Amino acid sequence: MTEAPHENKPTSGGTSRYTLALIPLVVFGGIAATAAKMLYDQDFHGKNIAEIPSVLIGNKAPSLNLPPLEGSGLPALTDEAVKGKLTLVNVFASWCIPCREEHPILKELAKDNQLNIVAINYKDKNDNALRFLGELGNPYRAIGVDPNGKAAIDWGVYGIPESYLVAPDGTILYKRVGPFDDLGLKEGLFPAMEKAGLSVRAE
Repeated sequence: MTEAPHENKPTSGGTSRYTLALIPLVVFGGIAATAAKMLYDQDFHGKNIAEIPSVLIGNKAPSLNLPPLEGSGLPALTDEAVKGKLTLVNVFASWCIPCREEHPILKELAKDNQLNIVAINYKDKNDNALRFLGELGNPYRAIGVDPNGKAAIDWGVYGIPESYLVAPDGTILYKRVGPFDDLGLKEGLFPAMEKAGLSVRAE
């Protein structure tokens, strides 16, 4: 008597391999869909993708206790440096090309005494940071160094430059990812400053 051929039944191990193989495709699809929506919003709704939402907005800013940039003549970046002041916390580094592009705008903003501009110097070398400020000028009233990036993680930094507008009571009002430009000022920072009670005149 001839035996019936054995049916090829899928094994649980095979199913698991198929499932694992699908995971990267699902993740990639999610990323692609998110990117597509951001581009769609930018192109058809005029949204600026640099204005990335942050879970910190509306919440208290992380505590600051960073040592000073030695040789700058500026104080350390601590909670006292921002307490009771409308403050723009700017994350920068000398090796960051967009930081150079943004710097003249920060210098202009610093002319407004109502706005306290401070900096987190991110994963930088002391001498290079001093050279950067010596060449381009210093808009900051306090600078704290963050050599290992821990403070940047606490603040939820995506990439630099990055800036946070913090209310006098310590609440984060606004976040900007990437360098400021005219559009970012007029549609992002200035309205946030006005909501905080400052009178801003956009050029």
